[in-house]
Amino acid sequence: MPPAIETVDLVKEYGDLRALQELSLTVEEGEFFGLLGPNGAGKTTFINTLVGLVRKTGGEARVFGYDVEEDYQRARDSIGLAPQEFNVDRFFPIKEVLMHKAGYHGIPEGEAAKRADEVLKRVGIYDKRNERFDWLSGGMKRRLLLARALVTDPDLLILDEPTAGVDVQLRHDLWELVTELNDEGTTILLTTHYIEEAERLCDRVAIMNEGRKVTVATPDELKQRGTDTIAVGLESAPISAPDLGVYAHETTVSGDRLEVRVDDGGSTAPRLLNDLEAKGYEIADLEITRTSLEEIFVDLTERDDRTVTRSEAEGEGDGDGPPTNDERKRTQKQEGVV
Repeated sequence: MPPAIETVDLVKEYGDLRALQELSLTVEEGEFFGLLGPNGAGKTTFINTLVGLVRKTGGEARVFGYDVEEDYQRARDSIGLAPQEFNVDRFFPIKEVLMHKAGYHGIPEGEAAKRADEVLKRVGIYDKRNERFDWLSGGMKRRLLLARALVTDPDLLILDEPTAGVDVQLRHDLWELVTELNDEGTTILLTTHYIEEAERLCDRVAIMNEGRKVTVATPDELKQRGTDTIAVGLESAPISAPDLGVYAHETTVSGDRLEVRVDDGGSTAPRLLNDLEAKGYEIADLEITRTSLEEIFVDLTERDDRTVTRSEAEGEGDGDGPPTNDERKRTQKQEGVV
């Protein structure tokens, strides 16, 4: 079986601005894959290329083996997209919105109605099925976008900032739902600014910056690239920081508290305690702080070379560059469809 997503040297240019720079990325079938990056990293351009809202400038992009341009219909039928922006027809009850969406993909009316009821129940807004989009709360609107993405029973679900601006309870409800979908076999591509979200949900994450792939790894692998801090409470304040072995990258003293930066806090703590006791220090308590994924993310994107292209922040919206006239027309045509 081919990968769910496969891009090779994918390029998208807006004039002299490269929103995607030879991006090669593979998402395996059944994965829960995260796409992280600052504003202007190219995440939305990447998604829009997969769903046909943006035409690539160069390279290859396939969804389950189907070229996103040459086999557009089959590639698009495999994808359910919950976009970041609300692009829903406001003049119809939301059940009809879902039925229209299913109809665009060739699903008969009776089956479309059945599926609409099922997904509305699954996302928890079935009782609102006869209401218009504008009458829904912000959280319900987010649920509707997810329901619309699911009504075609996609093999690949793309979630573009699905929990942006929602309350904590709804965020956890959505986490539980998408985890269930992934357990049932749906491949999920998630873009998010919430590091906790990626760490909790994703099998692997790709970090993007300025249209390029910085790295791809599991959340645990990324965290291993950082350092841990061992904070040791002493019975009395030391005069100066003790001289420890090479395992201690940095040692600082604040009153009776000693902080030591090391590669692996769990395995290093016993050695540190032995060394301190050998030097005459009396230990009161000890705490190990692991490197967070957020710290690794910030470090990687700050170190990434930004000199290849102008910042995408000069563009519009997400910073992925201004659309061409053809792309504006295509977006307008598909408003409410994708």
